[in-house]
Amino acid sequence: MAACVIVPQAARGLLTEVNDSKVLIKAKREALATVIQAHCLHGIGSASVAEIDSINIRQATHLAMRRAFDAMCAQYGCHPVVALIDGRENPNLPCPALSIIKGDSISVSIAAAAIIAKVARDALMARLHDDHPDYGWATNAGYGVPAHQKALARLGPTPHHRHSYAPIRALIAKD
Repeated sequence: MAACVIVPQAARGLLTEVNDSKVLIKAKREALATVIQAHCLHGIGSASVAEIDSINIRQATHLAMRRAFDAMCAQYGCHPVVALIDGRENPNLPCPALSIIKGDSISVSIAAAAIIAKVARDALMARLHDDHPDYGWATNAGYGVPAHQKALARLGPTPHHRHSYAPIRALIAKD
């Protein structure tokens, strides 16, 4: 899951609490995501489990970023002249990109994008939890916490698990 955000000057005053999505509590992230989506140009993109397994997590992340960028441009008819990227690598966007390590702690647009991507991903994990409650996805968001690992050992992976991920691959090999 990835997102792209352009923060108009008029919206900057509304986003003073935007921060690294990982340090915000869930309720604050969700409230800020609503404000961001109401007042900023934005797009969300994702890559499927099959794409991740096929092209690897890094390339799938870049694919999700390009999809987010393309979704934003298509929805708003915008053509950014430069993109700020959180991380080390340019995902091959159709404009120049500046990669910023820990960009979500430096740039309000990067932090805003991280917030709406995290909220979208958490919502997806909650929906998956409805179909697979034993894995605890509503609370662990898919991270390999001990309860999730126990469910994997007991029930095996679902179609939503990345089979190319070494611990899942090892479980499949045991079966």
